[in-house]
Amino acid sequence: MDEPVTLHGIRNCDAMKRALAWLAAHGIAHRSHDYRLHGVPSALLEGWVDRLGWAALLNRAGTTFRKLPDAARQDLDAPRALALMQAQPAMIRRPVLTRGALLLVGFTPATYAEAFAPPAPPA
Repeated sequence: MDEPVTLHGIRNCDAMKRALAWLAAHGIAHRSHDYRLHGVPSALLEGWVDRLGWAALLNRAGTTFRKLPDAARQDLDAPRALALMQAQPAMIRRPVLTRGALLLVGFTPATYAEAFAPPAPPA
């Protein structure tokens, strides 16, 4: 697989740091896209939501979300969640890894190992 790997997130996020370290330790070339510095194009975020659903991408555990007024946190749907994530990219779970059709949200070593495992030889 020769597609480039992009890790989307916020540079000082602990999960982002662990994912970056894992990629480096496994010799996987990648580029980083910092939500806070560069934002997230609407079409890209909408594509992620179309594939994974808004609930998988909205970081409800983060401080930014928890500081919202109760009214903004209740009765969420895709358009409202998209608007929140677009206005405050820190509300997008991280990291989001893209590589061609591969789209992963969050980081666990096992998930990354499976995603980057060499294909099994034909039987």
